[in-house]
This record gives sequence, structure tokens and C-alpha cells, in this order.
Amino acid sequence: MKKEGEIRIPSGCAISGIFSKSGKLMSGEAIIKSIETMHDRSNGLGGGFAGYGIYPEYKDLYAFHLFYEDQNARVECERFLERHFDLVNLSKIPIHKTPKITNEPLMWRYFVNPLPTKLKDSQLDEQEFVVRCVIKINTEIKGAYVFSSGKNMGVFKAVGFPEDVGRFFRLEEYEGYSWTAHGRYPTNTPGWWGGAHPFAMLDLSVVHNGEISSYDANRRFIEMFGYKCNLLTDTEVITYIIDFLSRKQGLKLEEVAEVIAAPFWSTIDSQSSTEKERLTYLRNVFSSLLITGPFSLLVGFEGGLMAINDRLKLRSMVIGEKDDKVYFASEECAIRVIEPELDKVWTPKGGEPVIVTLEGSEA
Repeated sequence: MKKEGEIRIPSGCAISGIFSKSGKLMSGEAIIKSIETMHDRSNGLGGGFAGYGIYPEYKDLYAFHLFYEDQNARVECERFLERHFDLVNLSKIPIHKTPKITNEPLMWRYFVNPLPTKLKDSQLDEQEFVVRCVIKINTEIKGAYVFSSGKNMGVFKAVGFPEDVGRFFRLEEYEGYSWTAHGRYPTNTPGWWGGAHPFAMLDLSVVHNGEISSYDANRRFIEMFGYKCNLLTDTEVITYIIDFLSRKQGLKLEEVAEVIAAPFWSTIDSQSSTEKERLTYLRNVFSSLLITGPFSLLVGFEGGLMAINDRLKLRSMVIGEKDDKVYFASEECAIRVIEPELDKVWTPKGGEPVIVTLEGSEA
């Protein structure tokens, strides 16, 4: 008989999310409780969270969260940061030691802004400057890894079960208007701190349940535009694809969804002439960014959250609403445990995005 951990569970991994449309701040305790309900969908090789609105006192600064393998990596990385950014505040990321989370790297947090002279000399816009600095650190400074780089948001992840990871990072002490969580069951890639979800770039974060069979084609295309996929998991490329399409190409999130989970050609052929032309254009121009394989995603961004399944809906996704809050999870029990009385609950169609934003804002 096979032992636990030796059986491949293709529907494994768990994702969960909570979003307040009114912007009401919520403790991280609820999202921990939600993801803990799906404990058996993980195997202890990765858990993580993303929170938005958690750094109001530094809301106009980029919050860099970093893992370091040793002090030498920290020294080299901080020299780089000092050459390119104004470091307003830096500190260790607060943790609560527990025997359930072991072998942790050095973890530091920096609130920064690009130095005006460096930004001007680069001839880049501010966000592209930050992205290139993040990629440079992650690819060229041995033992240093920026795993969060947005404003007024942060990613917290580790090797362990997600509920243990949440308490390790003391998320009950943070408050945000949006939270996502992930419990990992890696099947084709190793479990390590950098490979846990969420994956993030600027304010964008992604948690993912599934497998990306198109990974190599997606990676080869996206790396032509300066991105580097070196974190040993297919989910990393999804983050870069969405960043490329939304930030660099200016696509709306609905259009991003129509690229990564593009309608079948038979569906496109049944549309009106105008809609058929538009969808055909997206499929042809961004054909290498179609994501194939089973997946369900939660995509966090400043002021909003998007949920989407693959076109065949091969991974589960349940959504519930109560008053101003919207809940997302792989299983309904993960929603009911924190909000038993829902106004509405449903499962989205395959390939159809569900996007929620703060009142008065647009995706």
C-alpha cells in the first residue's frame, strides 16, 4: 500500500480568497481559518497568502519582501537596493517561531522608492524600473529572492501547511481589504520556500490549483520580453503573462482572461461578426499565451480580485456573497466555515472570469 505523499492527487492544492467591496479591513485570521478547512488538499510542501491594504502607513512605497539564504546575500542585495532606491524603512519580517515551520531563510522587508536620478537615467517608467530591478536581484544575486514587490500589499509564503504558515507570519496582526491563500500539493515540481504560492510582481499576485501543460511555450514567449522563469514551478509564468498583458499591453482583465483561457474556435465562430473579429485577433496575436491544462486561479491586484477556471472547468471553484464581501474557494466548506449564511453561492463557468473591485473603481 502506498503511503501518504506517494499518491499523486491531480485535483490537489487549495485556493481561497476574501474581498470586501467597501474596502473594510479584515484580519488575516479569517483567511487562515478558510484555507485550514481544506487541509487535506495540501501535503505540507507549500502554503502562502497575499494581503492588500496591509501597509497603510507606507501605502505610497513599494514593499519588498525578501528571502536570503545567508548574510552575504543580504549584504550584496542591500548594496544593490541602496544604489537604486531610497530605503525609507527596513526590518525583519515578524514571525512566530513554531516547530511546524523549519529551515526558514532570512526574511527582510523594505519600503522603498526608486531614486529619481536612477529612474531618469534608466529612461523607463517607474513600474518597469522596479520590475527590472526585481528580476535582476532574483537572477543575478545568489541566495536573494524578492517574493513581493507591490504597494500597500504583501505576500507571505513558506514550506508547510497553509494554516501553519499563516500563524508563523502572524497574519492575525495584519488587516486588509483583500486576502488570498494557497495550500500546495506539488506534483511535478519540488516544494521549496520560493516555489510556494502566491507568486507576485508589483501589486499582482496569483494563486493556482492545477497544472500548466503549455508551460514551455508560455515561458519561451514571455522570456523574450525580459522576464525570467527560474523558480521551479509552472505558476510563475502565469504571473508574468498577466503582468505583460495588463501592464505592458494595456489589456483589460476581461481581455486578459480571453487570452489565457481563450474561447474555442467553435465558440468564436458562433459570435457576431464584430465579436468574432475581436476574439480572433486576441487568439492570433497572443497565441503563445494561451494557458492549457487544468487550472483555477485567483488573481489579486490593487483594488480588486479576479477568479477564473480553465475552459473545460477541470478544477473546482465556488464563489459566495454576503453583504459587501465576496468569497472564493476550491470547496464551499471553506466559505461556509467563515460565513455560514450566504446571500448567494455559485460556480462560475469554465473560462469565464469573475472580477470584483472596490466600490467606485474599475478593473
